Order: sequence, then structure tokens, then C-alpha cells
Amino acid sequence: MEKITEKLLLEKGSPKTNKLEQITTLNLSKMGLKLEDLPVKLLSRLRSLKRWDLSGNRLQEFPKSLDLPALRYLDLSDNQMEDVTTLESLRGLEELKMDDNLYITVSDNYKLFVLLPNLRIYNSKDVTTSANHLRYVYSDNLRTRMIAVWERSFSLPDLISAEKMSSLEKNFVRAARQQVKFGPSSVADFTRWRVEILAKEFLRSLTEPKDGKDHTENKEKTDVSSPSKRKQTDPTTDATISLTPRKKLRADLPKSPAQSSPHKSSLRLKPQTGTQTRMSPLKPNPTPTKGQRRTETPRSSTEVQQAKEKEREENPSRKDAKAAELHRNAHVQPVIKACSKTQPVSLKPLHVLQCHSKQDSSEDFSTQLWACAFQPLSESNGGSRLVATCGGDSVCVIDCETGMVMKKYKVPGEEFFSLAWTTVLMSRRGSAPSQACSILAAGGKRGVVKLIHPRDNMAYGEFRASRKPLSVLRFNHRRGNFLFTGSYDNKIAMWDVGGLDSHYNFKVVQLLTLEVGTTPLHICLPPAAPNTHLLTACEDGLHCYNTQLGANSTTKRSKEMEITFPIYKEEDKQHNYHTIDGLSFLTDDVVGKLDPFIITQSTAVQPVKKKPICTET
Repeated sequence: MEKITEKLLLEKGSPKTNKLEQITTLNLSKMGLKLEDLPVKLLSRLRSLKRWDLSGNRLQEFPKSLDLPALRYLDLSDNQMEDVTTLESLRGLEELKMDDNLYITVSDNYKLFVLLPNLRIYNSKDVTTSANHLRYVYSDNLRTRMIAVWERSFSLPDLISAEKMSSLEKNFVRAARQQVKFGPSSVADFTRWRVEILAKEFLRSLTEPKDGKDHTENKEKTDVSSPSKRKQTDPTTDATISLTPRKKLRADLPKSPAQSSPHKSSLRLKPQTGTQTRMSPLKPNPTPTKGQRRTETPRSSTEVQQAKEKEREENPSRKDAKAAELHRNAHVQPVIKACSKTQPVSLKPLHVLQCHSKQDSSEDFSTQLWACAFQPLSESNGGSRLVATCGGDSVCVIDCETGMVMKKYKVPGEEFFSLAWTTVLMSRRGSAPSQACSILAAGGKRGVVKLIHPRDNMAYGEFRASRKPLSVLRFNHRRGNFLFTGSYDNKIAMWDVGGLDSHYNFKVVQLLTLEVGTTPLHICLPPAAPNTHLLTACEDGLHCYNTQLGANSTTKRSKEMEITFPIYKEEDKQHNYHTIDGLSFLTDDVVGKLDPFIITQSTAVQPVKKKPICTET
């Protein structure tokens, strides 16, 4: 067995270089290595290492303190691995091989899925869906049972001390491990291990200090922006009023089966059902009038002194808030000014197609086109020129340069309302690395999501997302296997569609449900934080949800806040401005919404007068 030296690493690594920091691939297979043969200090210099082959050695565990931030592929097959928890430091790992390790159990496999949050391919199989089920759904069930054990038999001591908390943690963890029973007996070791981690996290959450002020402010904002019924007007009462896009009303189209579409009818203005006052969460409390001040009970000198002291304490926070507002305005104003100075864009039609007509008839003007989506750029497609469109019972994939319909997918009796692109991993046979492939999801009236691989002309699967029609689909651009579906049962669901194997097998798991007051019309994920929050444009306004998965989270959630606009104050019986039909981020933290035309920052609402870039005739 050769000793691991810098010279050996340079010989075994690629590309050929004289610096360890530039090596991206390293092959140390079949060298009879043990744990003590791996010099952590030397290996830690491999900061760019992406692929590492350690197969055919005698490793029983992995160096715990070894941090390789760029590592994405690790081959530990044909070793003697026993303790998989030593791999916890490799949090960026996406593909792992552990074949022919005789001491690895099913529970060990499950532990790996939880310890490695980005793991997708395990032993040449796509495990994305199964892993996310364990990380979120299975863990949430265990957490619920663990909390029940706490509420039934434990409580915090009146006087908290390190000694008491240590004893409490020991007793609580032991009781939780013994009493929480869930899943098959073959994974009992994993269940106990996971329950212990969750119990310790839960106990820490009870004793960690919380910011009472922020909690109070958030509670106030939540109370103020609670869902309420809004005034709605029947469009037949005034034919001159048009508050939603014309395609939603379709009053000028001839009668056809498409007119009974739920996607269209639900977007019409509804009869007035009542009124309720709305207040923006940012609006300060009204100031008492002079008359009210006179009726107040005179305060004692002590109360006056306390009030002054409180005011002095609040001054720094007010200054901080003012400084934050100035900083925010300094960031937003250049964007607003740039929008106001920008000249109108002149667009020239390149191709005119009628590819969704019934039986390809040029006389069909009743079939409605609901959505289009451009294929995102990736390394696999070079520079994509494809756009997908949906309408009626078909989905078309069109080449933007030639104007040719490259693919067409039809489902008789369906009416597609939305579609979205994403990129997932496809595992291949043998030792070949997984390959990224671009897929398309489409859904509509039947509430079923169709999964399509256009390049291979393969509609490889489907799953039911709702018993009601689907209004919008949206993939997470950072985690391509996470899909959000909005439906006419006033819910948004988060799904993990996983990846594919060489036979197009896949698995779908629901991770989250968001309760929405009305039909979600559009979904937008913040570019800087797509894993933690979601904005949805609805018939009753713009709402924000927390979508972060992990500890102390529930799988059913209501909105975190509502973003309101000054134009809401101008509503009356004939005018309703809450319906938002379009939504897009202009920068990482500035979002634009359509109808009415307003640009706003997500943390502060600032109206801007803009002209529409197109008009209806």
C-alpha cells in the first residue's frame, strides 16, 4: 500500500496540474486504504474535487472532519463501511455508491438520505423522491409522535439550570426512543436514531430565547391581513367595466364547449357578497383626536416618566427602521426611474401559428390558448430555441426560429391550462453517470399532471394533483424536482416528482399543502430564496407563504402575509382591484404585478404609474 502524499494525489488526479486545489477528479481505488491512511489535512486542500473513487479499499468509516465543499460524486463500493454518519460533512454530495459493503443495513441507507440533503443517486438508482419522503413526510410523522410524548409526560422546570436541562433531555430522549413506534421493524434502528435527533432539536427550541418584539409584530400583521370577502361585481351590470383580462371574460366569442371551462368561468367577476374593511399591515394605528385625549384619565408623574423612558428606548429602533426604509428606497428608486425612462419596446411578429385548433381546422377560433413556457437554458441543450404552448386538448413544442411545430401531445377530452419546464437527473445502466434531461409538466381540467420528455417523444407518466382543475404549475428553479400545483379547490400543493431511471420509472410524493382563500392564478418563487418562500397571485390579492421544509414545520400551512396596494382604497361596488393576473420578479427582490399596473418591492409597497405595453381592440 502506497502512502498518500501530495505527489501521489497529483498523479492520481485530473486534470494534470501542480496544485491540489485545481484537481476535480481523483481515483484512489483498490489501494487497500484504511481510515488512518487518509491524511485529513492534506485531503482538505482538494477544494475543487468533484468526483472521488475510493472503491475496493478497507474503509470502515469516513474521516469525520474532512470538508470537501465541491464534492458531488463519491464511490465507496466494495469497502467495509459500518458507520455512515461519518459522511455527514459531505452535504453537497449528489451521487453515492455503497455497493458490496456487507455491514450496511436498510436503516443505514435511510440515515444517509437524511444526512445528505442533496443526495439524488444512490447505488446507480434515483432516490430523490424516497429521500425527500424520509426527510420531510416521515420525519414530520415522527415529530408529531415525539411531541405527544412530551405533552403527555414532560414539562420544563420552573427554574432552568444546566444540570436540570441535561437530566430532562436524557429522560425525554430515552422515553421518546422507547415510545415512538412508526414504520416497519426493519428500520427500527433508523426510527430511534431520527427520534433522538428530533427530540433534542425540539427541546432546544423550547429553551432558546425568542425575539418577543418581532413575534408581536408578525402576529399583528397576520391578524390585520387575514382573508376576507371582497366586493365583486357581475359584469352584466356594466358592460363598459373590464377589470380582468379580456380572454377571461370571452363575452365576444361564439358559443363553444370551451366556454364552460372552469378555468374561464371562475375568473369572471362574481356577484357582490358583502364588504369588509381591509388595512395594509404597514399602515400605522390611527392617532386619537383631541376630543379623545380630553376624555383620557390624567396620568401620574410616575406613568409620565415611564412613558418618556419607553419613548427613549424606542427611538433607536425607529431610527433603525427609518434607515432601513431609506436604504430600501435607494435600492428601488433606480429601478423605478429606469422603468419610467425606458422607451416602449417595438415588437415584430416572426411567426403566426394556429396549432391548437380542433382537428387542425383553420376555421376553429374557439379553442383558447392558455399558457406558454420557454425551455430553460442548460448545458445539455446548448442554447434552447424551444417554446411549449398549451390550449384545448393539446400541448405543442415549437422551434422559435423556424416556426415549426416539433412535437404535439394530445389527450382527448382534456383542456390544458398550464405547463412548466424543468431539468431532472436520469440514471443510466452500469457505472455510467446520471444525465440531466429536460422534461415538461402540463395540467388542466382533469386535475392530472402529465410528465413529458419531448426529446424522446415520451409521455412517461402522470399523477393526480387535485380532484379539481389545475390553474397553474411552477417548478422550483433551484431544485428542479420540486413542483408546485395550484388548483380550483383553493390549494397549492408541493410535490417531489423525483428523477428517472433508464426505464422511465419515477415516484411522486406530496410534501406540502398551502391553503389559499381563492383560486391561485400565478405562482412566483423569489430568485434569491426559492426554497423558503412563495408568492401567489390570486383572485383576492397577492399572498406570501413559507415553503421551507425541515424541523418544526407542518405539511399544511396558511399564508404568512398579504401584500396590499394603495389602489385598494379606490374600490367600490363597481370596481374591484384585488384580482392579480400576472406576477414576475424584475430583480432578486423587486416584483412586478399586472392588473393594476404597479411595481412594488416585496417589503414595501410603492405605486408607480405605468402605461400598458399593449392595448385591446
